Amino acid sequence: MIQLSRDTKETSIKLELDLGSNLQGTIQTSLPFFDHLLTAMCFHGEFFLKIEAKGDIEVDPHHLVEDVGLVFGSALAEYQKKLASFQRFGFALIPMDEALSEVVVDVCGRPTLVFNGTFPQPRAGQFDLFLIREFLLGLVNKSQIALHASCRYGENAHHMVESLFKALGRALKQAYQEKKGQAPSTKGII
Repeated sequence: MIQLSRDTKETSIKLELDLGSNLQGTIQTSLPFFDHLLTAMCFHGEFFLKIEAKGDIEVDPHHLVEDVGLVFGSALAEYQKKLASFQRFGFALIPMDEALSEVVVDVCGRPTLVFNGTFPQPRAGQFDLFLIREFLLGLVNKSQIALHASCRYGENAHHMVESLFKALGRALKQAYQEKKGQAPSTKGII
């Protein structure tokens, strides 16, 4: 179990992560749609995630969403350190009604984000969907992974983003799956 926290003048975040447990966690960020996405991610990724996050959302939810990504990415980096070896690559292609999203992960030590998502609606509930990229960027920068995330198509932005987060959960679980043997690189080290 990885336990991390981050306290700034803008946000306060406590996070617990266990990719080896599928016990149900709780997500409380005070942003209902963001909670919904993170809950879908860990449910379909079959891992435990608990988040208690507060921030200056009256100013703008950007700080909170980005910082949750940073702490989640840091937790993934800590989890990787505990593994002797792991699968390294993860892939998921997930539909939700008319929407289809794809996520591909490489736990490679080189932070890279390729994000493709053009949403037909700019918001889901009160949540601005441009914040999805900010969360993913924070996650990538701290976890040091290459992440390719694509909402291939859809007519409902809610469906598009939710299928993306379900795919993210599945791909992360696969990539960090422990395996026996040497480091998952021809170099012998990530």
